[in-house]
Amino acid sequence: MISIIIPAHNEYKNLALLLPRLAAIEKGFAVECIVVLSSANSDNSLELQNQPSVRFIRAAQKGRAPQMNAGAAEAKGSILAFLHADVWPPKTFLQRITDTIANGYDAGFFSYRFDKEHILLRMNAAFTKRDGFFTGGGDQCLFIRRSSFDSLGGFDEAQLLMEDFAFFRAMKSAKVPYTIVPEDLIVSARKYESNSYLRINLANLLLVLLFRLNVAPKRLRSLHYKLLKVPR
Repeated sequence: MISIIIPAHNEYKNLALLLPRLAAIEKGFAVECIVVLSSANSDNSLELQNQPSVRFIRAAQKGRAPQMNAGAAEAKGSILAFLHADVWPPKTFLQRITDTIANGYDAGFFSYRFDKEHILLRMNAAFTKRDGFFTGGGDQCLFIRRSSFDSLGGFDEAQLLMEDFAFFRAMKSAKVPYTIVPEDLIVSARKYESNSYLRINLANLLLVLLFRLNVAPKRLRSLHYKLLKVPR
């Protein structure tokens, strides 16, 4: 079984689109979907728990890492896939996950493109098709064998911002075999609506560099909110 874990904070509109999409592509596969609402979620997302393969739970602590760990703790599948609420999976999503694991990899990520056309966004997306400096970001939808996830201890809940990169670093350190599936997810470009392309890319570059230099998680989160306009 594949357990799709979706961390969400006030994502009713995106979940209302994503959950039917997952229901439409799960035929022929053993799948469950666990939506993990943040401890501070205040919208009406719970109204969407009307599908037999979907469960909603609420994380006890703040932060995406606790949300994803809470989902993993509830999951029944031997494969875990961590999907953001504003990311649209291709029709072959589940088949590609199944094939990747069957081919001897313990984990994988997807390439992606944005939901808006712009040459600069296309340039950004191009980097997700190969292993590189920004590999491991949450928008790429990590999928991993449950046994490997457990052996790594799950997501580091002390990481208030870079939990995805921290987990990828742990994967590489443990030599977990992984690959990048060159079949695009569609990622929301909504953060570019309130921040310039240059501002976002410079901020991301700085934050990743500081993370690799082991700057404290609280400092990274503080810088993130100072550099970018993001919903809380």
